[in-house]
Amino acid sequence: MSIYGEQGQYLPMILTEIEDRLQEINASSSPKLYEHLIGRVKAEDSMIEKCHRKGFPATPQGALRDCRDAIALRLVCNFIDDVYRAIEALRQADWCQIVTEKDYITNAKPNGYRSYHLILDVTTPYPDVDQQTPGHYFVEIQLRTIAMDSWASLEHELKYKHNIKDAERIAGELKRCAEQLAACDVQMQTIRQLINEAD
Repeated sequence: MSIYGEQGQYLPMILTEIEDRLQEINASSSPKLYEHLIGRVKAEDSMIEKCHRKGFPATPQGALRDCRDAIALRLVCNFIDDVYRAIEALRQADWCQIVTEKDYITNAKPNGYRSYHLILDVTTPYPDVDQQTPGHYFVEIQLRTIAMDSWASLEHELKYKHNIKDAERIAGELKRCAEQLAACDVQMQTIRQLINEAD
């Protein structure tokens, strides 16, 4: 039995529909909101592990209501302003509602991680875990600049290396790198504004 229950069959379809909606929003925006997007349905074994780790029941209710990232997308943007423009476009969308948001761009995590996280409540034509139709499904969206995404990918890879010597120094270097990339993001944003003002 799938941890997602009968709702599991709908998750890939919902993901595809959201990707299509985001691509439509991007195509109608000038300049475009994001450079590329990545989406996934969380693998069942990963969801089971998360439910156990968080103390949630390993059931469809636990997977789709207590955990809110069975469906997740990442939008990678060129500039910091584009992240906030994309968030504003999602606020105005009639097919979803933002239910939680965490701004790790303004308030970076202690290790240097920067990103903006949203949880959306998305209305779909499919029955949900509460047997409502139209159904409501939670979707996580992470929004980052290219620099933030590069740092997060490398930090994620290094985090799973075992037997690291001098881990404290490496953590310090990673944080310093994150701060340098954040400063670069601000500089690039300033250059863009200067170019736009000159036009």
